[in-house]
Amino acid sequence: MSSIELTPSQKKILRALTNLHKESEDAIKGEDIAEQVDRNPGTIRNQMQSLKALQLVEGVPGPKGGYKPTAAAYEALEIQQMDDPASVPLEHEGESVDDVIVEEIDLSSVHHPELCRAEIHIQGTIDGISEDDAVVVGPTPLSKLVIEGRLDGKDDTNNILILRIEDMIAPGPGETPDH
Repeated sequence: MSSIELTPSQKKILRALTNLHKESEDAIKGEDIAEQVDRNPGTIRNQMQSLKALQLVEGVPGPKGGYKPTAAAYEALEIQQMDDPASVPLEHEGESVDDVIVEEIDLSSVHHPELCRAEIHIQGTIDGISEDDAVVVGPTPLSKLVIEGRLDGKDDTNNILILRIEDMIAPGPGETPDH
């Protein structure tokens, strides 16, 4: 567990950097981060100075320069880095979303009789998904769980989709899933 306390703004900027870096593996320009988090490039430069001081970001000089997250950045955001993560499919409005990793699924309010929600923790960009959009997560690697629902809300700072669950499908013991 990391002992670095980040402001929501720092978290959002660092999360944008790790998402963009995952896509390209190159140094990420401040302007690209600014665009992602809808902030001024000057604000990003100032925040990057404090993130560099915390050793969460390294600056890469030169024309192809920019910023790269350090291993400590992933720790601070509690992102698990794996060489070969198990793939859990994510669909948005019937289309497969390829450049994201489903990191964790938390079922909240399962005891509530009419309302069941799932928090889907994601690595990658979740910008295109809007409230009330149809989302399908799964099947998960081990239990083959598939969750279907509608987006109830988003936590952009922590990269979490909150789904209002409409259906959950899990094969029983000994059954082989048909998908």
